[in-house]
Amino acid sequence: MALFNELLVSALIIIGASFALVGSWGLVRLPDLMSRLHAPTKATTLGVGGALVASMVYFLAGNGTLSIHELLISLFLFLTAPLTAQFLAKAWLHSQRPDDLPPAACRGWSTFDAGGAAADPPPLSDARDSSASSPASPASP
Repeated sequence: MALFNELLVSALIIIGASFALVGSWGLVRLPDLMSRLHAPTKATTLGVGGALVASMVYFLAGNGTLSIHELLISLFLFLTAPLTAQFLAKAWLHSQRPDDLPPAACRGWSTFDAGGAAADPPPLSDARDSSASSPASPASP
């Protein structure tokens, strides 16, 4: 294998390992789940991607054939990591008490419904129609 190919593979492995280290460090050091979720799904995914690209370059330069396995692993990783992060974030969101969530504007926050606590506002109606259709107060005995 040529010196250039060895340097390229080494650089890709070092870059991938650096991303994986930063993602793992962020997982340990960040304070809450949502911050911890961001570090591994972004940085560690790039780290594994760098190692897989290095493997593809190594086998392409050494054997002269393109290995499709690494490409499929990368594709699977890049498709499943964001979905897993989404599911974990939704599970965390639904496990929180409604007073722990940010204030809502007019309707519920994101897709979170606090079990009926944050009900939809009543539909808008004309004030004249609501006064005419309301039942009369019962007469006192």
